[in-house]
Amino acid sequence: MHRHEWYQRIYDSFPKIVADAERYGETLGLGDLHGNIGLYSGASSCPARLPDYVLDAIVAANQSEILPLRAVEDRLRTVVKDIYGDGYDAAVVNTCEAALRVVIESLMAPPFMRKGEAYRARMLATYGEDIEWGMAYGRAFPPKYKNANIDRSVSAGEFGMEGKCLPNLDTLYARFAGARYEVHGVRQNIVPFLTDIDVDGTMANLRGLAERHATSLSGLHTVGYDTPGYGHGARDGDGRPSLMRKMGELARAFDVPFLVDAASCVPIIGWSSEDLGADVMVWSMDKAGRSPCAGLIIGSEEVMLTIRKGLGLAGQRFGHVSSHGKGVFSATDPGRDSVIGLLAYLEMVRDEPDRIRRPVDQYHAIMEAAFAELEPSRFRDGLILTKSYHMGGTELNYSRTWDGDGFGIPLFTLEDLYADTNPILLATAAMGVEPATIYAGNMLLNPGLGLLDRHGALITERAELAAKALVKSVEIVCRHAGLGD
Repeated sequence: MHRHEWYQRIYDSFPKIVADAERYGETLGLGDLHGNIGLYSGASSCPARLPDYVLDAIVAANQSEILPLRAVEDRLRTVVKDIYGDGYDAAVVNTCEAALRVVIESLMAPPFMRKGEAYRARMLATYGEDIEWGMAYGRAFPPKYKNANIDRSVSAGEFGMEGKCLPNLDTLYARFAGARYEVHGVRQNIVPFLTDIDVDGTMANLRGLAERHATSLSGLHTVGYDTPGYGHGARDGDGRPSLMRKMGELARAFDVPFLVDAASCVPIIGWSSEDLGADVMVWSMDKAGRSPCAGLIIGSEEVMLTIRKGLGLAGQRFGHVSSHGKGVFSATDPGRDSVIGLLAYLEMVRDEPDRIRRPVDQYHAIMEAAFAELEPSRFRDGLILTKSYHMGGTELNYSRTWDGDGFGIPLFTLEDLYADTNPILLATAAMGVEPATIYAGNMLLNPGLGLLDRHGALITERAELAAKALVKSVEIVCRHAGLGD
Protein backbone atom coordinates (compact mmCIF):
# COMPACT_ATOMS: atom_id res chain seq x y z
CA MET A 1 0.00 0.00 0.00
CA HIS A 2 1.32 3.47 -0.88
CA ARG A 3 1.35 6.27 1.67
CA HIS A 4 -1.44 8.27 0.05
CA GLU A 5 -3.69 5.18 0.02
CA TRP A 6 -2.85 4.50 3.66
CA TYR A 7 -3.76 8.03 4.73
CA GLN A 8 -7.03 7.73 2.82
CA ARG A 9 -7.73 4.52 4.75
CA ILE A 10 -7.11 6.36 8.02
CA TYR A 11 -9.37 9.20 6.92
CA ASP A 12 -12.15 6.73 6.06
CA SER A 13 -11.82 5.33 9.61
CA PHE A 14 -12.44 8.67 11.35
CA PRO A 15 -15.99 7.80 12.52
CA LYS A 16 -14.76 4.53 14.09
CA ILE A 17 -11.79 6.27 15.69
CA VAL A 18 -14.01 8.91 17.29
CA ALA A 19 -16.52 6.27 18.47
CA ASP A 20 -13.74 4.24 20.11
CA ALA A 21 -12.37 7.37 21.75
CA GLU A 22 -15.77 8.34 23.13
CA ARG A 23 -16.15 4.89 24.69
CA TYR A 24 -12.72 5.14 26.29
CA GLY A 25 -13.52 8.64 27.52
CA GLU A 26 -16.50 7.25 29.43
CA THR A 27 -14.17 4.94 31.38
CA LEU A 28 -11.45 7.53 31.94
CA GLY A 29 -13.17 9.09 34.93
CA LEU A 30 -13.04 12.74 33.93
CA GLY A 31 -16.42 13.57 35.44
CA ASP A 32 -16.75 17.36 35.84
CA LEU A 33 -13.32 17.76 34.24
CA HIS A 34 -14.74 16.68 30.85
CA GLY A 35 -13.98 19.59 28.52
CA ASN A 36 -12.11 21.48 31.24
CA ILE A 37 -8.56 20.15 30.97
CA GLY A 38 -6.10 20.20 28.10
CA LEU A 39 -2.63 19.16 27.03
CA TYR A 40 -1.12 22.38 25.67
CA SER A 41 -1.68 26.09 26.15
CA GLY A 42 0.51 27.22 23.25
CA ALA A 43 -2.28 28.41 20.97
CA SER A 44 -3.73 31.90 21.20
CA SER A 45 -7.03 30.44 20.02
CA CYS A 46 -7.32 28.60 23.37
CA PRO A 47 -5.13 30.30 25.97
CA ALA A 48 -4.91 29.22 29.59
CA ARG A 49 -6.61 31.17 32.38
CA LEU A 50 -4.53 33.92 33.90
CA PRO A 51 -2.93 33.07 37.27
CA ASP A 52 -3.93 35.10 40.30
CA TYR A 53 -0.63 36.98 40.46
CA VAL A 54 -1.35 38.38 36.97
CA LEU A 55 -5.04 39.08 37.58
CA ASP A 56 -4.32 40.74 40.92
CA ALA A 57 -1.78 43.08 39.31
CA ILE A 58 -4.30 44.14 36.64
CA VAL A 59 -7.01 44.79 39.26
CA ALA A 60 -4.60 46.72 41.48
CA ALA A 61 -3.45 48.91 38.59
CA ASN A 62 -7.05 49.77 37.80
CA GLN A 63 -7.56 51.17 41.29
CA SER A 64 -5.43 54.16 40.24
CA GLU A 65 -7.29 57.06 38.71
CA ILE A 66 -4.34 57.92 36.45
CA LEU A 67 -1.69 55.49 35.25
CA PRO A 68 -0.07 56.42 31.92
CA LEU A 69 0.91 53.46 29.75
CA ARG A 70 4.38 54.97 29.35
CA ALA A 71 4.98 54.52 33.09
CA VAL A 72 4.11 50.81 32.89
CA GLU A 73 6.27 50.31 29.80
CA ASP A 74 9.20 52.01 31.54
CA ARG A 75 8.86 49.58 34.47
CA LEU A 76 8.89 46.67 32.03
CA ARG A 77 12.03 48.03 30.32
CA THR A 78 13.70 48.23 33.73
CA VAL A 79 12.83 44.60 34.53
CA VAL A 80 14.22 43.45 31.18
CA LYS A 81 17.42 45.43 31.67
CA ASP A 82 17.77 44.10 35.23
CA ILE A 83 17.71 40.57 33.81
CA TYR A 84 19.53 40.86 30.48
CA GLY A 85 21.76 43.89 31.07
CA ASP A 86 21.76 47.53 30.02
CA GLY A 87 22.78 46.63 26.46
CA TYR A 88 19.28 45.21 25.85
CA ASP A 89 15.88 46.82 25.56
CA ALA A 90 12.27 45.77 25.12
CA ALA A 91 8.94 46.70 23.58
CA VAL A 92 5.46 45.21 23.76
CA VAL A 93 2.93 44.88 20.93
CA ASN A 94 -0.48 43.27 20.77
CA THR A 95 0.54 39.87 19.30
CA CYS A 96 3.65 37.93 18.36
CA GLU A 97 2.56 38.13 14.71
CA ALA A 98 2.66 41.90 15.07
CA ALA A 99 6.11 41.59 16.66
CA LEU A 100 7.36 39.62 13.65
CA ARG A 101 6.05 42.19 11.24
CA VAL A 102 7.47 45.12 13.20
CA VAL A 103 10.92 43.51 13.43
CA ILE A 104 11.09 42.30 9.83
CA GLU A 105 9.75 45.52 8.36
CA SER A 106 12.00 47.64 10.59
CA LEU A 107 15.23 45.68 10.17
CA MET A 108 15.07 43.54 7.02
CA ALA A 109 12.68 45.05 4.46
CA PRO A 110 14.18 47.73 2.19
CA PRO A 111 13.25 51.40 2.62
CA PHE A 112 10.66 52.68 0.17
CA MET A 113 10.22 56.42 0.94
CA ARG A 114 12.79 57.62 -1.56
CA LYS A 115 12.72 58.70 -5.21
CA GLY A 116 13.35 56.02 -7.79
CA GLU A 117 12.92 52.27 -7.63
CA ALA A 118 13.36 50.52 -4.30
CA TYR A 119 16.04 47.85 -4.15
CA ARG A 120 15.18 44.25 -3.29
CA ALA A 121 16.31 42.64 -0.04
CA ARG A 122 16.59 38.96 0.85
CA MET A 123 16.03 37.39 4.27
CA LEU A 124 17.72 34.01 4.82
CA ALA A 125 15.80 31.42 6.85
CA THR A 126 15.85 27.71 7.69
CA TYR A 127 13.23 25.54 5.97
CA GLY A 128 11.60 23.61 8.79
CA GLU A 129 8.22 23.78 10.50
CA ASP A 130 6.24 26.95 11.36
CA ILE A 131 7.83 28.66 8.37
CA GLU A 132 4.59 30.42 7.49
CA TRP A 133 4.96 32.92 10.31
CA GLY A 134 8.20 34.78 9.66
CA MET A 135 9.22 33.44 6.25
CA ALA A 136 5.93 34.42 4.63
CA TYR A 137 6.82 38.11 4.86
CA GLY A 138 9.10 37.63 1.85
CA ARG A 139 8.46 36.05 -1.52
CA ALA A 140 10.01 32.60 -1.69
CA PHE A 141 13.34 32.10 -3.46
CA PRO A 142 14.16 29.89 -5.26
CA PRO A 143 10.70 29.80 -6.84
CA LYS A 144 10.23 26.06 -6.24
CA TYR A 145 9.32 26.99 -2.63
CA LYS A 146 6.60 29.48 -3.56
CA ASN A 147 3.90 26.99 -2.58
CA ALA A 148 5.49 26.05 0.76
CA ASN A 149 3.24 28.33 2.83
CA ILE A 150 0.01 27.63 1.00
CA ASP A 151 -2.73 25.81 2.95
CA ARG A 152 -0.86 26.08 6.22
CA SER A 153 -2.33 28.11 9.08
CA VAL A 154 -2.03 31.20 6.90
CA SER A 155 -4.87 29.97 4.72
CA ALA A 156 -7.28 30.90 7.51
CA GLY A 157 -6.57 34.58 6.94
CA GLU A 158 -3.09 35.15 8.34
CA PHE A 159 -1.88 36.27 4.90
CA GLY A 160 -4.36 39.14 5.01
CA MET A 161 -5.41 41.23 2.04
CA GLU A 162 -1.87 41.87 0.87
CA GLY A 163 -0.67 38.28 1.02
CA LYS A 164 1.34 39.22 4.13
CA CYS A 165 4.46 39.78 2.01
CA LEU A 166 6.32 43.07 2.40
CA PRO A 167 7.31 45.08 -0.71
CA ASN A 168 10.58 44.09 -2.34
CA LEU A 169 11.47 41.46 0.27
CA ASP A 170 12.35 37.87 -0.64
CA THR A 171 12.91 34.85 1.61
CA LEU A 172 15.80 32.50 0.85
CA TYR A 173 14.97 28.91 1.82
CA ALA A 174 17.90 27.03 3.38
CA ARG A 175 17.36 23.31 3.77
CA PHE A 176 18.53 21.47 6.87
CA ALA A 177 21.35 19.11 5.91
CA GLY A 178 20.58 15.55 6.93
CA ALA A 179 16.83 16.21 7.02
CA ARG A 180 14.21 14.26 5.10
CA TYR A 181 11.38 16.17 3.43
CA GLU A 182 8.45 13.82 2.77
CA VAL A 183 4.78 14.18 1.89
CA HIS A 184 2.40 13.02 4.63
CA GLY A 185 -1.03 13.60 6.12
CA VAL A 186 -4.63 13.78 5.00
CA ARG A 187 -4.21 17.42 4.02
CA GLN A 188 -0.95 16.49 2.37
CA ASN A 189 2.08 18.70 2.52
CA ILE A 190 5.80 18.47 3.20
CA VAL A 191 6.81 17.12 6.60
CA PRO A 192 10.47 17.77 7.51
CA PHE A 193 12.26 15.12 9.59
CA LEU A 194 14.65 17.25 11.65
CA THR A 195 15.77 15.10 14.58
CA ASP A 196 19.07 14.03 13.01
CA ILE A 197 20.23 17.10 11.14
CA ASP A 198 23.87 17.85 10.38
CA VAL A 199 24.68 21.23 11.96
CA ASP A 200 27.85 21.84 9.96
CA GLY A 201 26.17 20.78 6.72
CA THR A 202 23.23 23.07 7.44
CA MET A 203 25.60 25.95 8.10
CA ALA A 204 27.31 25.21 4.79
CA ASN A 205 23.90 25.52 3.10
CA LEU A 206 23.22 28.80 4.89
CA ARG A 207 26.66 30.24 4.17
CA GLY A 208 26.46 29.22 0.52
CA LEU A 209 23.16 31.08 0.11
CA ALA A 210 24.46 34.08 2.04
CA GLU A 211 27.52 34.33 -0.19
CA ARG A 212 25.54 33.91 -3.42
CA HIS A 213 23.08 36.64 -2.36
CA ALA A 214 25.48 38.82 -0.38
CA THR A 215 24.60 42.04 -2.23
CA SER A 216 20.94 41.78 -1.22
CA LEU A 217 21.18 39.85 2.09
CA SER A 218 19.31 41.79 4.79
CA GLY A 219 18.89 39.36 7.71
CA LEU A 220 18.71 35.81 9.08
CA HIS A 221 15.67 34.21 10.68
CA THR A 222 14.85 30.94 12.40
CA VAL A 223 12.06 29.45 14.49
CA GLY A 224 13.64 29.37 17.93
CA TYR A 225 12.30 26.19 19.52
CA ASP A 226 15.28 24.42 21.09
CA THR A 227 14.11 20.86 20.46
CA PRO A 228 15.03 18.02 18.09
CA GLY A 229 11.73 18.23 16.24
CA TYR A 230 12.64 21.74 15.07
CA GLY A 231 16.23 20.89 14.16
CA HIS A 232 17.78 22.48 17.25
CA GLY A 233 18.55 19.47 19.42
CA ALA A 234 22.36 19.70 19.08
CA ARG A 235 24.11 21.65 21.86
CA ASP A 236 27.46 23.40 22.21
CA GLY A 237 29.75 22.98 25.22
CA ASP A 238 27.67 25.45 27.26
CA GLY A 239 24.40 23.67 26.48
CA ARG A 240 23.16 26.25 23.98
CA PRO A 241 21.54 25.24 20.66
CA SER A 242 24.52 24.92 18.31
CA LEU A 243 22.81 25.81 15.04
CA MET A 244 21.28 29.02 16.36
CA ARG A 245 24.63 30.09 17.81
CA LYS A 246 26.32 29.51 14.46
CA MET A 247 23.56 31.39 12.64
CA GLY A 248 24.25 34.34 14.91
CA GLU A 249 27.93 34.20 13.97
CA LEU A 250 27.01 34.11 10.27
CA ALA A 251 24.75 37.15 10.68
CA ARG A 252 27.55 39.10 12.34
CA ALA A 253 29.96 38.13 9.57
CA PHE A 254 27.59 39.70 7.03
CA ASP A 255 26.58 42.59 9.33
CA VAL A 256 22.86 41.79 9.15
CA PRO A 257 20.40 41.20 12.01
CA PHE A 258 19.48 37.74 13.28
CA LEU A 259 15.85 37.27 14.37
CA VAL A 260 14.79 34.32 16.53
CA ASP A 261 11.03 33.63 16.65
CA ALA A 262 10.48 32.10 20.10
CA ALA A 263 6.69 32.49 19.95
CA SER A 264 5.61 29.48 22.02
CA CYS A 265 8.44 29.88 24.52
CA VAL A 266 9.13 31.52 27.87
CA PRO A 267 11.60 34.38 28.37
CA ILE A 268 13.99 34.58 31.35
CA ILE A 269 14.05 30.83 32.15
CA GLY A 270 14.54 30.17 28.43
CA TRP A 271 17.33 31.23 26.11
CA SER A 272 18.16 34.91 25.69
CA SER A 273 19.36 36.89 22.69
CA GLU A 274 22.87 36.79 24.12
CA ASP A 275 22.71 33.00 24.58
CA LEU A 276 21.77 32.48 20.92
CA GLY A 277 23.78 35.28 19.32
CA ALA A 278 20.54 36.90 18.17
CA ASP A 279 19.99 40.61 17.65
CA VAL A 280 16.32 40.31 18.56
CA MET A 281 13.86 37.71 19.84
CA VAL A 282 10.06 37.70 19.96
CA TRP A 283 7.60 35.80 22.18
CA SER A 284 3.82 35.25 22.20
CA MET A 285 3.12 35.77 25.87
CA ASP A 286 -0.34 34.22 26.16
CA LYS A 287 0.95 30.80 25.11
CA ALA A 288 3.56 29.02 27.22
CA GLY A 289 3.79 32.31 29.11
CA ARG A 290 0.71 33.16 31.16
CA SER A 291 0.10 36.83 30.55
CA PRO A 292 -2.70 38.54 28.60
CA CYS A 293 -2.28 38.39 24.83
CA ALA A 294 0.87 40.32 23.93
CA GLY A 295 3.94 40.11 21.74
CA LEU A 296 7.21 40.72 23.61
CA ILE A 297 10.26 41.99 21.69
CA ILE A 298 13.70 41.96 23.33
CA GLY A 299 16.92 42.79 21.53
CA SER A 300 20.10 44.79 21.55
CA GLU A 301 19.71 48.50 22.23
CA GLU A 302 20.90 49.33 18.71
CA VAL A 303 18.13 47.45 16.92
CA MET A 304 15.53 48.18 19.57
CA LEU A 305 15.99 51.92 19.16
CA THR A 306 14.85 51.62 15.55
CA ILE A 307 11.94 49.38 16.55
CA ARG A 308 10.88 51.59 19.46
CA LYS A 309 10.86 54.68 17.23
CA GLY A 310 8.59 52.89 14.78
CA LEU A 311 6.26 52.02 17.67
CA GLY A 312 6.16 55.60 18.96
CA LEU A 313 7.92 54.63 22.21
CA ALA A 314 11.20 56.53 21.88
CA GLY A 315 9.95 59.88 23.13
CA GLN A 316 11.43 61.90 20.28
CA ARG A 317 8.46 64.32 20.15
CA PHE A 318 7.75 64.48 23.86
CA GLY A 319 10.84 65.92 25.52
CA HIS A 320 11.76 62.82 27.51
CA VAL A 321 13.45 59.48 26.82
CA SER A 322 10.30 57.38 26.38
CA SER A 323 6.72 57.88 25.30
CA HIS A 324 3.58 56.11 24.23
CA GLY A 325 2.73 58.04 21.13
CA LYS A 326 1.91 57.54 17.48
CA GLY A 327 4.34 55.79 15.16
CA VAL A 328 4.39 53.74 11.98
CA PHE A 329 3.14 50.70 13.90
CA SER A 330 0.46 52.30 16.08
CA ALA A 331 -1.95 49.56 14.99
CA THR A 332 0.02 47.11 17.15
CA ASP A 333 -0.71 48.94 20.43
CA PRO A 334 -1.07 46.31 23.19
CA GLY A 335 -3.21 48.30 25.63
CA ARG A 336 -2.28 49.09 29.23
CA ASP A 337 -3.74 46.03 30.97
CA SER A 338 -1.86 43.65 28.68
CA VAL A 339 1.43 45.35 29.58
CA ILE A 340 0.55 45.34 33.29
CA GLY A 341 -0.22 41.61 33.18
CA LEU A 342 2.93 40.87 31.20
CA LEU A 343 5.01 42.89 33.65
CA ALA A 344 3.57 40.92 36.58
CA TYR A 345 4.38 37.65 34.82
CA LEU A 346 7.97 38.67 34.03
CA GLU A 347 8.54 39.84 37.60
CA MET A 348 7.32 36.49 38.91
CA VAL A 349 9.55 34.51 36.52
CA ARG A 350 12.50 36.70 37.52
CA ASP A 351 11.88 36.36 41.26
CA GLU A 352 10.47 32.80 41.48
CA PRO A 353 11.57 30.85 38.39
CA ASP A 354 10.86 27.50 40.06
CA ARG A 355 7.15 28.30 39.91
CA ILE A 356 7.51 27.77 36.15
CA ARG A 357 10.19 25.07 36.16
CA ARG A 358 8.61 22.78 38.76
CA PRO A 359 5.35 22.06 36.86
CA VAL A 360 7.41 21.50 33.69
CA ASP A 361 9.52 18.90 35.53
CA GLN A 362 6.47 17.14 36.94
CA TYR A 363 4.50 17.16 33.69
CA HIS A 364 7.47 15.79 31.77
CA ALA A 365 7.83 12.89 34.22
CA ILE A 366 4.12 12.09 33.87
CA MET A 367 4.41 12.02 30.07
CA GLU A 368 7.50 9.79 30.22
CA ALA A 369 5.67 7.29 32.41
CA ALA A 370 2.54 7.34 30.25
CA PHE A 371 4.32 6.81 26.92
CA ALA A 372 6.49 4.04 28.39
CA GLU A 373 3.29 1.95 28.15
CA LEU A 374 2.45 2.89 24.54
CA GLU A 375 1.20 0.14 22.25
CA PRO A 376 2.38 -1.00 19.75
CA SER A 377 5.45 -1.45 21.94
CA ARG A 378 7.79 -1.46 18.93
CA PHE A 379 7.25 2.28 18.57
CA ARG A 380 8.51 3.17 22.05
CA ASP A 381 12.16 3.29 20.99
CA GLY A 382 11.26 5.78 18.26
CA LEU A 383 9.93 8.37 20.72
CA ILE A 384 12.07 11.36 21.75
CA LEU A 385 10.77 13.22 24.81
CA THR A 386 12.58 16.50 25.37
CA LYS A 387 11.98 18.67 28.41
CA SER A 388 12.49 22.34 27.62
CA TYR A 389 12.22 25.21 30.08
CA HIS A 390 12.67 27.44 27.04
CA MET A 391 9.39 26.08 25.60
CA GLY A 392 7.78 25.75 29.01
CA GLY A 393 6.99 22.08 28.54
CA THR A 394 7.82 18.91 26.64
CA GLU A 395 8.23 18.04 22.99
CA LEU A 396 7.43 14.46 22.09
CA ASN A 397 8.75 13.68 18.62
CA TYR A 398 7.85 10.39 16.95
CA SER A 399 9.32 10.79 13.47
CA ARG A 400 11.91 8.08 14.19
CA THR A 401 9.11 5.52 14.23
CA TRP A 402 9.44 5.87 10.45
CA ASP A 403 13.06 4.68 10.41
CA GLY A 404 13.50 1.38 8.62
CA ASP A 405 10.88 -0.51 6.63
CA GLY A 406 7.14 -0.10 7.04
CA PHE A 407 4.94 2.73 8.27
CA GLY A 408 5.38 4.47 11.62
CA ILE A 409 2.87 6.35 13.75
CA PRO A 410 0.90 8.43 11.22
CA LEU A 411 2.34 11.89 10.54
CA PHE A 412 -0.08 14.75 10.13
CA THR A 413 0.53 18.25 8.85
CA LEU A 414 -0.22 21.66 10.24
CA GLU A 415 -3.00 21.82 7.67
CA ASP A 416 -4.49 18.70 9.27
CA LEU A 417 -4.48 20.44 12.64
CA TYR A 418 -6.46 23.41 11.31
CA ALA A 419 -8.75 21.36 9.06
CA ASP A 420 -9.69 18.85 11.81
CA THR A 421 -8.19 16.01 9.78
CA ASN A 422 -5.75 14.83 12.46
CA PRO A 423 -7.46 11.83 14.10
CA ILE A 424 -5.18 11.88 17.16
CA LEU A 425 -6.58 15.31 17.97
CA LEU A 426 -10.14 14.22 17.16
CA ALA A 427 -9.82 11.22 19.47
CA THR A 428 -8.42 13.27 22.35
CA ALA A 429 -11.21 15.82 22.02
CA ALA A 430 -13.81 13.03 21.89
CA MET A 431 -12.54 11.88 25.29
CA GLY A 432 -13.18 15.34 26.74
CA VAL A 433 -9.59 16.61 26.77
CA GLU A 434 -8.49 19.70 24.80
CA PRO A 435 -5.90 18.27 22.40
CA ALA A 436 -2.18 18.86 22.21
CA THR A 437 -0.68 20.69 19.26
CA ILE A 438 0.45 17.83 17.00
CA TYR A 439 1.92 18.08 13.52
CA ALA A 440 5.02 16.95 11.62
CA GLY A 441 5.69 14.22 14.16
CA ASN A 442 5.87 16.71 17.05
CA MET A 443 3.58 16.76 20.07
CA LEU A 444 3.94 20.04 21.94
CA LEU A 445 2.85 19.61 25.54
CA ASN A 446 2.71 21.99 28.49
CA PRO A 447 0.66 22.13 31.69
CA GLY A 448 -1.32 25.33 31.18
CA LEU A 449 -4.90 24.28 30.38
CA GLY A 450 -6.76 23.28 33.54
CA LEU A 451 -3.75 21.39 34.93
CA LEU A 452 -2.46 24.19 37.17
CA ASP A 453 -4.08 25.71 40.23
CA ARG A 454 -4.67 29.44 40.62
CA HIS A 455 -1.11 29.93 41.83
CA GLY A 456 0.59 27.92 39.07
CA ALA A 457 1.17 24.58 40.85
CA LEU A 458 0.55 21.35 38.89
CA ILE A 459 -2.57 19.35 39.77
CA THR A 460 -1.02 15.90 39.34
CA GLU A 461 -4.22 13.87 39.05
CA ARG A 462 -5.49 16.02 36.20
CA ALA A 463 -2.17 15.84 34.37
CA GLU A 464 -2.17 12.05 34.61
CA LEU A 465 -5.68 11.86 33.15
CA ALA A 466 -4.71 14.11 30.27
CA ALA A 467 -1.62 11.99 29.56
CA LYS A 468 -3.67 8.78 29.53
CA ALA A 469 -6.08 10.31 27.04
CA LEU A 470 -3.25 11.27 24.69
CA VAL A 471 -1.57 7.86 24.80
CA LYS A 472 -4.87 6.06 24.20
CA SER A 473 -5.64 8.41 21.28
CA VAL A 474 -2.37 7.41 19.60
CA GLU A 475 -3.10 3.74 20.24
CA ILE A 476 -6.60 3.94 18.76
CA VAL A 477 -5.33 5.66 15.62
CA CYS A 478 -2.51 3.13 15.23
CA ARG A 479 -4.96 0.25 15.52
CA HIS A 480 -7.24 1.66 12.82
CA ALA A 481 -4.15 2.33 10.67
CA GLY A 482 -3.32 -1.38 10.80
CA LEU A 483 -0.26 -0.91 13.01
CA GLY A 484 -0.92 -3.40 15.81
CA ASP A 485 1.79 -5.63 17.28
